[in-house]
Amino acid sequence: MYYQMRRAGINPEKLVFISLINACARLSDLQAGRKIHEDIIAGDFESDVIVGTALTSMYAKCGRVKNARQVFDRMPERDVVSWNAIIAGYSQNGYFHEALALFNKMQMQGIKPNYITMISILPVCAHLLALEAGKQIHGYAIRSGFESDIVVGTGLVDMYTKCGHVSIAHKLFERIPDRDVVLWNAIIAGYSQNGHPREALAFFNEMLVQGIKPDSFALVSVLPACAHFLALEQGKQIHGVAIRSGFESDVIVGTGLLNVYAKCGNVDIAHKLFERLPGRDVASWTAIIGGYSQNSHHHEALALFIEMQVHGIKPDSITLAGVLPACSNLMALEQGKQIHNYAIRNGFGSDVAVVNALVDLYSKCGHIGIAQQVFDNVSSRDVVSWNAMILAHGIHGQGVDALTLFSLMQQIGIKPDHITFTAVLTACSHAALVNQGRQYFESMKSDYDLAPKLEQYACLVDLLGRAGHLHEARDIINKMPLEPDANVWGSLLGACRVHYNIELAEQAAKQLFELEPNNAGNYVLLSNIYADACRWEDVVRVRTMMKERGMKKQPGCSSVEVHRAVHTFLVGDRTHPQSEKIYAMLETLYEQMKKLGYVPNTNLVLHDVEEEVKENILCSHSEKLAISFGIINTRPGTPIRIMKNLRVCNDCHNATTFISKIVGREIIVRDVNRFHHFKAGLCSCGGYW
Repeated sequence: MYYQMRRAGINPEKLVFISLINACARLSDLQAGRKIHEDIIAGDFESDVIVGTALTSMYAKCGRVKNARQVFDRMPERDVVSWNAIIAGYSQNGYFHEALALFNKMQMQGIKPNYITMISILPVCAHLLALEAGKQIHGYAIRSGFESDIVVGTGLVDMYTKCGHVSIAHKLFERIPDRDVVLWNAIIAGYSQNGHPREALAFFNEMLVQGIKPDSFALVSVLPACAHFLALEQGKQIHGVAIRSGFESDVIVGTGLLNVYAKCGNVDIAHKLFERLPGRDVASWTAIIGGYSQNSHHHEALALFIEMQVHGIKPDSITLAGVLPACSNLMALEQGKQIHNYAIRNGFGSDVAVVNALVDLYSKCGHIGIAQQVFDNVSSRDVVSWNAMILAHGIHGQGVDALTLFSLMQQIGIKPDHITFTAVLTACSHAALVNQGRQYFESMKSDYDLAPKLEQYACLVDLLGRAGHLHEARDIINKMPLEPDANVWGSLLGACRVHYNIELAEQAAKQLFELEPNNAGNYVLLSNIYADACRWEDVVRVRTMMKERGMKKQPGCSSVEVHRAVHTFLVGDRTHPQSEKIYAMLETLYEQMKKLGYVPNTNLVLHDVEEEVKENILCSHSEKLAISFGIINTRPGTPIRIMKNLRVCNDCHNATTFISKIVGREIIVRDVNRFHHFKAGLCSCGGYW
């Protein structure tokens, strides 16, 4: 119609141009808009404030902010509508700093904001955390009577929550009479994002009571709160709402749901949800990989990480931070190195979460030196980074290095938290730094205003018990302001095994049987303590209790990574394809060990059998099988890294010192408590473990 009018020689009036420009804006038709702009210039209408404002808005809505600004700057007169158009244009195109600068310039030129200005600039303030500018808008809203307006009020609630002022947002929320789902979403998301998951859940439930039907944004906002509290039943209810509302297949809602199920330990349901999700994105893959890793399904997590890349999805920093713990727990060093290289190539090498996971990876794979290098090469370290590095030195028996790091951490102004002290006390325990450990425990309250929690009390009991101060450890438990948990009593029971204190062992075991009636490990440990003292009737009694309660001893197993594959062995294992070679190697090693003075500790075999049979049982312990396999399948001089699921036994510890000397290898053994570095017939623990 317009082009026919032009061909007929009819010159459009101003209102026609305005209608045409608005149509181009709605259709995002930049080409037509530019053609009409040329005609507007030819007709000398560009300087008109209404036409200029329409052009400004059209260019902004077509993503051409630079052109919008040129039109705006050429306008001889600009009113509040013009300013709103350019501010909204910058905001909608992600130029938040420029939008805020224009808002300030607008006020300097004496233009008072109106309703549209408020709803345009509030998202900018929220994004930039520009609290003072947001407060100015709040003042305008109060003076203009718009504070209780649903749109302005929602913008204010969102702005205050984004700036961390949830209590002010809550007061504003309460003053708005007619609340829609968008406003409820703002307050739920605000509480959830500010670390108040309980309140977020309460508001979501209240919204349902008020008859407000949640949308996908409401579900996405509340699901993290369910995951935080492991609120499985609430999560299932929200899942039901999602199904009834048709949001289960929404990739963001679906990702939130599978995250809840995974965090609550229901990995199978999480995986089914994942499989049903159309268009799975990096967040979905990251959630399911993290879910498997957090639930100790480490092989599955690594397999999914590989499958993710086969599907063309590029892992991000969150994915890497989620999959690296799987490598750490499998002691899969080579796979971890590949992920480290990927992180460097893709610009994630300095991401603090990735760095923390890498420190954990290298330390748990026995490479404490590389862990320290990764830590040292990054400037932006948070308290988690320091905690990881301190604990790494601690579990490797490098207590002095751990305490040096702790001092440096304080010098540069990083405030320690409870986890820091758990790491520090662990380091003191493994390095026999008893006096220092006592002092650090006392300093928690006196110097840092941190009341010790159960984790720190368990560390203190372990520190004292490991050093032989069993009665002092028992006194600590008696005087605790908290009810001792299984970790506290377990630390005492473990110390009683080392120092052969049956009386205290029985006291600790009695408490553990009440706290953890189905934990077979506690029964086994007490049984072993009785066996060490040759109290065979008590051994039979404890094992009968286990049998009556249907308990089975957790079998010892050891793993070793060779050529990027993890091989796992059980005690007496003969299922491996190389079993014949493995046992032949062990027989050869035993002959050489005995020549050097090795004597098998057959007292550790708690069976009434001949000495020769006991020696054969000791010979087939899982860590010895893993070491033998490693020797056979790696080049001479290559370090061998073993992971054991239980505490390494005295005989295996002694045997490994001899083997390290015979084969000229460093053998690194990570058991359930700590690391042992065997080299040239010596162990890094110095016999204190």
